[in-house]
Amino acid sequence: MSLFGFAKDMGRKIIGKETDADKQVRDFLESDNPGVRDLDVKYKDGVVELSGSADDPAAVEKAVLMAGNIAGVAEVKIDGVKAPPISGDVDYYEIASGDTLSKIAKQFYGDANAYPKIFEANREVIKDPDQIFVGQKIRIPKLVA
Repeated sequence: MSLFGFAKDMGRKIIGKETDADKQVRDFLESDNPGVRDLDVKYKDGVVELSGSADDPAAVEKAVLMAGNIAGVAEVKIDGVKAPPISGDVDYYEIASGDTLSKIAKQFYGDANAYPKIFEANREVIKDPDQIFVGQKIRIPKLVA
């Protein structure tokens, strides 16, 4: 199963030689592992295949976004990940030109000051709320009533 596709030419440039890509992507994911145990990564022709296990579907979503927001990755597959099903508790958004987290928070929540909720949900892919890039995909948690 593929969670979704990504803009292959956008994102962090961590892949050097394709022959080393499996290790480079795995090392990157493990540097800020969102909760996937026994993580294994296969990379070929822009497709990352993840395997391992997680207790929380959010861990899988975050691993997919971390991998997908790497330059050179067009698709992420999670067939090999054992985890509870991914829920409908989040939306996904692709950063567009002119976006800020405040603007996105206003769009989804009606309140620009709610941007920290988006930032916290994406700590693995956004290290600084003022540094997002066009084409980056992020999670938008739904507001709990």
